[in-house]
Amino acid sequence: MPSHTPPVLHPADELNAQLLANGHPPEWVNPTAADGYNLVVIGGGSAGLVAAVGAAGMGARVALIERDILGGDCLNTGCVPSKTLIRSARVMGEMARAERYGIHLDSPPRVDFAAVMRRVRRVRAHLSKHDSAQRFTDLGIDVFFGAAQFTGPNYLEVDGQKLRFTKAIIATGSRAAKLPIEGLAEAGYLTNETVFQLTEQPRRLAIIGAGPIGCELAQTFQRLGTQVTLLEVAPQILIREDKDAAQIVADSLAKDGVAMLLDVKIQKVRAVSGVKCLLYEQNGEVHEVEVDEILLGAGRTPNVDSLNLEAAGVEYTRKGVVVDDTLQTTNSDMYAAGDVALKYQFTHTADASARIVLQNALFPGPKKKFSDLVIPWATFTDPEIAHVGLYAHEAEGKGIEIDTYCVQLDESDRALADGEIEGFVKVHTQKGGDKIVGATIVAPHAGEIISELTLAMTHNLGLKAIVDTIHPYPTVAGSIRRVGDLYNRTRLTPTVGKLFSAWFNWRRA
Repeated sequence: MPSHTPPVLHPADELNAQLLANGHPPEWVNPTAADGYNLVVIGGGSAGLVAAVGAAGMGARVALIERDILGGDCLNTGCVPSKTLIRSARVMGEMARAERYGIHLDSPPRVDFAAVMRRVRRVRAHLSKHDSAQRFTDLGIDVFFGAAQFTGPNYLEVDGQKLRFTKAIIATGSRAAKLPIEGLAEAGYLTNETVFQLTEQPRRLAIIGAGPIGCELAQTFQRLGTQVTLLEVAPQILIREDKDAAQIVADSLAKDGVAMLLDVKIQKVRAVSGVKCLLYEQNGEVHEVEVDEILLGAGRTPNVDSLNLEAAGVEYTRKGVVVDDTLQTTNSDMYAAGDVALKYQFTHTADASARIVLQNALFPGPKKKFSDLVIPWATFTDPEIAHVGLYAHEAEGKGIEIDTYCVQLDESDRALADGEIEGFVKVHTQKGGDKIVGATIVAPHAGEIISELTLAMTHNLGLKAIVDTIHPYPTVAGSIRRVGDLYNRTRLTPTVGKLFSAWFNWRRA
């Protein structure tokens, strides 16, 4: 019988049963450990799975350890459920704006919240087959469920067995940070790990933290019919983003009805008769707001505390495992990938870092560097914000002089046709040239569009190359080419203009 304990999922329906059957089968019996492994991977999330599959595919003997559910945060409590939920909210947003397109609804649309959440669980369960324990076993990977603890520089224990390894990758991810707010724990709260367990819609919801997670879920729940109050200690939402971009999203949230309380300090929380009351200070005055549920959307904590990293000689801090630019830890036989070690906590970054680790851990020769990566990211509000490279203030801080080119979405024929003109494409180049150093896009599908600029930066293609690339018409992505046109116009200096004028005058003679 297995000595590991599968997690309990709510609600206990057939969809969550399917998820567990794939990601942590209740009847699973861990294999007998081999005499030694070329690679042991701790953590079955995005980074860990990429590393394990990649190493096994090259013939390495691999062990994969997961204490919860395979698929990690992305499949179970992050990207997949949140984007599925956002899709339902986007439908509601479309219907709310239907009249502007000449479409009149005979009656107000009704949200079946239980059905919406059931769809979330259905999509998650369907995708879990790609991250199933049986699939990885069939690929030749020894899959262990249980909590791993290091017992030495090249040894660890899991479920009563000792595993010896040549190399190891720590990919244990992160979790929602606890906030030191008086009374919060006693009142109870939701995180990204529990919010998708809801089957009944909260009438009023407070979200603490106006970062990407907070803003995405604030707009989503508001559009689904919950009255949302978004509280943020900073004076603007999405504090790390381009200010112009953040303001467009703030305006969109306000139009949807989200109450945004900015530059506030939450003093305490109390619960009375099922109602949760948040006391907060703003502009020197104390106010309160009553809600039915509280969701934490601020901060992440790396999962390092139960690994006994001291025994392995691996240094770590409250920010995670300490790694160098090759993602090697202070133990030369161990590397770290994904949220547990990186500043950029995205699924695609976890994937990319795992590929770097595979190269550096298993093969001789030049080491790949994390700093060489060009990393884009997106916040999936409506409109979306996508960014890659440096912001203007970051370039200034690095002493890089830049030129900035910006095309507003209301100049795009497709955006006008779609009736979605709030946004822009903004590109920063090194001053006097076309080399792209950063870009921000605000548009309904900015996350899809940003890849063109990411590709250009990755392969050192400038705005001139984008101008030379034909874009289908009409598309919002065509605005990127228009940014290139702006750059080309700067090359038409007065001197060049005189030369052209002289040439054409001579041709007329």
